[in-house]
Amino acid sequence: MSETRAIESKSIDWVPLDERRGKPSTLFPLWFMSNANLTTLATGMVGAALGASFLTSLVAIVLGAAVGTVFTAFHSAQGPQLGLPQIIQSRAQFGYRGVVVICAVVVFSIVGFNVFNQILAADVITLATGTDLRDLWFVIITGLALTLAIYGYHWIHRFQTWLTWLFLATFGVFTVAALILLDVPDGQFGFGGFTWAAFLVQFAAAAAYALGWAPYVSDYSRYLPPQTSPRKALWYTYFGVFVGAVWLMALGALVAGVFADASPLEAVKSAADDLVPGSGVWLLIAALPGLVTVITVNVYAASLELITMVDSFKAVQPTRRLRVIACSVVAGTGLLGAVLSSGDFLANFGSFLVVLLYLLVPWTSVNLVDYYFVRRGHYAIREIFIPTGSVYGSWGWRGLGAYAIGIVAMIPFVVTVWYTGPIAAALGDVDVALFVGLVVSAVAYVLMARSLDLAGEIAKAEADAREHGVEAVSFAGRVAPVET
Repeated sequence: MSETRAIESKSIDWVPLDERRGKPSTLFPLWFMSNANLTTLATGMVGAALGASFLTSLVAIVLGAAVGTVFTAFHSAQGPQLGLPQIIQSRAQFGYRGVVVICAVVVFSIVGFNVFNQILAADVITLATGTDLRDLWFVIITGLALTLAIYGYHWIHRFQTWLTWLFLATFGVFTVAALILLDVPDGQFGFGGFTWAAFLVQFAAAAAYALGWAPYVSDYSRYLPPQTSPRKALWYTYFGVFVGAVWLMALGALVAGVFADASPLEAVKSAADDLVPGSGVWLLIAALPGLVTVITVNVYAASLELITMVDSFKAVQPTRRLRVIACSVVAGTGLLGAVLSSGDFLANFGSFLVVLLYLLVPWTSVNLVDYYFVRRGHYAIREIFIPTGSVYGSWGWRGLGAYAIGIVAMIPFVVTVWYTGPIAAALGDVDVALFVGLVVSAVAYVLMARSLDLAGEIAKAEADAREHGVEAVSFAGRVAPVET
């Protein structure tokens, strides 16, 4: 049966070489559409909510997305080389059981994103039908997203490619018309009333949104052949995330500047109706499939995290049935969160993104430093699946220690609605915690990694390869990349 007709059977296990196929160019539509949605548009409005002009928000969005996407793209390049989900690979830094700490953070972030995604999707249906049956809409949205997540990797890629064309035909036209015809207040194209607080909140929101994909980005590149050019995988992912994120966030900032104090959906609907009366609802309906599939992308990835958490303490067989159950649990949790949600959307979402950034930065720093500078892509794949006695251990004290040090180092620099660190306060509420966390975690890990027996790991990988053949895949660095 064709791989795109069957329900995917793989989950946290290694993807064998004979099942690897595809081109890195497929990563662009996947990540473009994962970002080209109404939740991303809402992210571009958080600066305006604090008084930032369109130009101020635009600069913050471009810079924030550019920074956050760097890390996501470098993680994506790991997928074809290792053939593993992102967090499973993190066992090399955090240990077989220690990786549960990171899994818990990622599942929390994914469920949080899906709650916000479902709120927007339900609001779209409410506007379109004029019937406020939010709980029913939540159930329908969850059911559609879950079905696609169960079918898995190949169908997700295919749907995102189809939706890219729908998006270009609708929001592409809307964006051009909005730039030409909307009556934007003059002050929106300057830096009048500029404040660092609003600028940095928008910067952090954009960076966190782009970085939020990092813990599972290689889940969607792991089926590519190991000969795939890492450079191409990196750049297709980078431009997919960056273009989709900047486009929609900038559009959000623009409509927020025209329709101050309006909700994301109200602002988009009002802008479209100003251009072509009655078109607002239809534009939102065209955006609905994108919201459903981004929920799918999150459900699929979180199911792998959940299986990893269970497997870390009780070994499980990564069967199709287990993946379906895990997807259902994640989707059900997001559904429950949406049903119980309350409060102002933008205020809650902006705060959520800031906290997410703080939690993910030390992990991405440790993982990338280990892959590109410490182990240089050399991993004993079989050892990652051994609970006790493996070269990576049960609790990776180096990775966990560097992660904790990074978190602690950021505390004096953080700026949130609940707490502002003393150094951040002295700087006038300027949030530089992102950069502090990146540097401190990286330095701490490099110093602690000096005691690693890298030669022993390589010897073990080579022994596994001789004993177990291709199922071992000694380490990624031995695969000579070719332009695919």
